Order: sequence, then structure tokens, then C-alpha cells
Amino acid sequence: MSLFPVDVSWQVASGGVFELKHPYSPMPLSSPQTDIRIGTLVKADETAPSYIRQILPHGFESFSLTFWKEIPEGLNFPDFAKSVKDVLEDKAVISSLGMFGNPLQEEATVRGWERCIDAAHLFGCDVVAGFAGAVEGKPLPESMPQFKAVWSELARRAEDRGVRVAFENCDMGGWWHDVRWNVAHAPSAWEMMFHEVPSKALGLEWEPCHQMYSLIDPLPQLRKWVDRVYHVHGKDATIAWDVLKTYGIRGGRDYVWHRTPGFGDTNWSDVITILRQAGFKGSIDIEGWHDPVYRDDLEMTGQVHGLNYLKNCRGGAYVPNPVVA
Repeated sequence: MSLFPVDVSWQVASGGVFELKHPYSPMPLSSPQTDIRIGTLVKADETAPSYIRQILPHGFESFSLTFWKEIPEGLNFPDFAKSVKDVLEDKAVISSLGMFGNPLQEEATVRGWERCIDAAHLFGCDVVAGFAGAVEGKPLPESMPQFKAVWSELARRAEDRGVRVAFENCDMGGWWHDVRWNVAHAPSAWEMMFHEVPSKALGLEWEPCHQMYSLIDPLPQLRKWVDRVYHVHGKDATIAWDVLKTYGIRGGRDYVWHRTPGFGDTNWSDVITILRQAGFKGSIDIEGWHDPVYRDDLEMTGQVHGLNYLKNCRGGAYVPNPVVA
């Protein structure tokens, strides 16, 4: 799973910056529309401020800062948070920190989760997202004792600091009988996880893409689990039903592709409707660098299309009601 770009050196055209009041400041939000913000993922390293500065004028309202496997050696969270917030000013927010590794087998990833949970407040956010981990190469239920041991402690830490943990629903190439990296890839696994550690600090970083890879209809699933959805990845999929019906899932043919929202099969107006009906407040952050068409030199073209598509699915520009005299 590739979360990050390899090059952030492109230049963006000058233009107006989307005006958004910071939800963690005493100033009110610019509109009720931004109860659900639309943003993107950014690699959490020394390039993050420059990367954000370049793409902020496109209108991104939130950014999820994501680490891979561990925190870079020597990273000073207060200094890093300040450098990012200086770029954001009051134009966008940090929606979440991300820690993507295998905390059931890698001690460095556990330490990374601890540091992210402790540092979330520095960025004005209360969500830390990532993989739940796995005891790899074994049937999924055999990971549950280790899941309980690791996440009971991390859940208590999150509760103490007012932080919510959001597990991404990516299978990382694993199956129920041969799990890889992340047990949190199927609803039956979620039931087991939340039974083992019954803390409401633990929830989901949900997206339709990974469920569509499992041929699960994402919208009924979202309705059922929406109260445990703490963050949303903006990533969709296209299912080639003609290929499936002709060759099946073992015929050596690709039958599903990751897509940027606006290019896939999901109606995101329905996704946002379900989120709003449940009172969700937070961000949909685009997980780019996966679309097979809008990639390489077309990456940001696709992401900005997805950004504007999701804003339209959210209802478009905010229009205040008439004042009745």
C-alpha cells in the first residue's frame, strides 16, 4: 500500500485560497457545510509544510498527516506542529495523524502510536488513524489475544487524552485465514475487535474502496457502522462486473481498481448523507496515489477533481437561509 507521493516538487498556479475558519479556534466556522471537511493525505516529514503550501490554494480544507511504520528519528513534535500550523494559518485544519505499521508485531509502531496519541493536541486534532496490526500468516482469530494486549493499553492512553483511534479497513493483501498487517478489514473482525477491547475510543477509518474489493456493498455497511466511523478516507473503486462474471476472482484478470472519488462506482452524495444523518463531524481526506488513470503527472489533476466532486456531493457552496423579519 503506497500512501505517499515520491516527489512533491510540482508548482501550482497562483489563485485565491479557500477561506475556512479553524474549527479549533474561538472563531465560528465559515458555514455549516464544513462540519464535514474535504481534504487529502500528506506524508508526515520535513517536506509536509512545503507540500501543503503548494496544494492549499486548490481549496483543500483538511490534511491527514501520515507516518509509515515509525516516527522518523529526531522528529520534534512541537516544532513539526508549529511548522505545519504556520502554513495552514486559518485556511485549513489537521484532521488526524496516521500511524501505518503493524503494532501487533513491531515495537517501533507501538511507540509511534503512543507518540501520535500524545501529540494529537499539538495539531488541534483528536483522531489518530492507522492499521490495527496482525499476527501475520495465521488465521485472523489468532491475532485477538495480541490485539487485546496491545490495544487495551493504547485505548486507555487515548481515553486519557481525549483521542479517538480510527482503524483503516485495508486488508493489505491478507485474507481471513492468512492475515497481513491489519485485522481490521472485515465487519466480522470489527465485531471481534470491539468485543476484545470494548472502548469507544476505538473506531474506524472507513472507505468504500477496500470493502468493494471484498465485494461488499459499502452503503448498507456504513449505515450499520457509522457511529464507529471517526475518519473517512476519500478513496473509491471500480468493479468490472463483466470480468467477474466471465473469469471469476481466480481467473488471473483484474476485476477491481482503486479510484479517486469522482471516478469510481460509489455515489458519495449517499455517503455524505449517511454521515450527516448520523451527526458525523470530521473529514473526508482523499487517499491519492492509487488511481490507475489519474496518476503520475495527472495525480493532482485527479485529486483536485475529487476535491471538487466531494464538495459538490456535500451540497456545493453554502447558501444562508433568508432572515425572516
